[in-house]
Amino acid sequence: MKDFHNKVAVITGAGSGIGRALAIALAGQGAQLALSDLNQAGLEETVAQLPAGTRVRSYLLDVSDCEAVFAHAAQVKADFGTAHLLFNNAGTTLIGTFENQTVEEMEWLVNINLWGVVYGCKAFLPMMLEQREGCIVNLSSVFGLIGYPTHSAYNITKFAVRGLTESLWSELDGSGVEAICVHPGGIKTGFEQRLRVSQKVGVREQNMQKKAASLMHTSPAQCAREILAGVRRGKRRIVTGQHSRLLYWLPRLFPESYPRLIKSLTP
Repeated sequence: MKDFHNKVAVITGAGSGIGRALAIALAGQGAQLALSDLNQAGLEETVAQLPAGTRVRSYLLDVSDCEAVFAHAAQVKADFGTAHLLFNNAGTTLIGTFENQTVEEMEWLVNINLWGVVYGCKAFLPMMLEQREGCIVNLSSVFGLIGYPTHSAYNITKFAVRGLTESLWSELDGSGVEAICVHPGGIKTGFEQRLRVSQKVGVREQNMQKKAASLMHTSPAQCAREILAGVRRGKRRIVTGQHSRLLYWLPRLFPESYPRLIKSLTP
């Protein structure tokens, strides 16, 4: 999709970070915005930062609630007539080794990071197929490219989002609808300040908490610019963030030994 002017862009997790940056960048290019988040105050802050005259609606939404996501899609269609772009951006994380994370904690994360994306795709894809125009942008992570210690549940969700999106590449071929997988890494979203940690905490979890902030180098605005540039060019995979391209290539060049090579980045 080369032109965003007057296109309706749906962005989940728009109350902060990458979602907010995408909203601001898209508004600057003339897009209409349907923004959602669980954080009402965050949504209001995002809307306040948009250029005057932007056509925007904000919605409270829990992406882990299937019925709520489908109702959201219906409301967006009622408010805007359709949707051209869907950014499945909402997500969270959970620090913890596989041994220390409980099944309940992992289910909580999967419901948001994976099912939230699945529900979004299911809810908005039909209207895109009907109009034979659309672009679904699913936010995975660099941790959807490599297995990273103390993030086992997070890795599960982000590898799954990648798998879903890659399946859509061929399934949607010729439909007029594109699917794009984004792998951000080290984005300074403030995410690192509100990290959830497994109830059972060991030395590795504690070390990861301390180290998280030092791994964030790229601004959300820069990340959003790179994502939108990739969308305009029709790229199927977008890797963004300092060191992210290195992490993209490591498992391809060193499929069995790469865990040793990223040891300096692990707790």
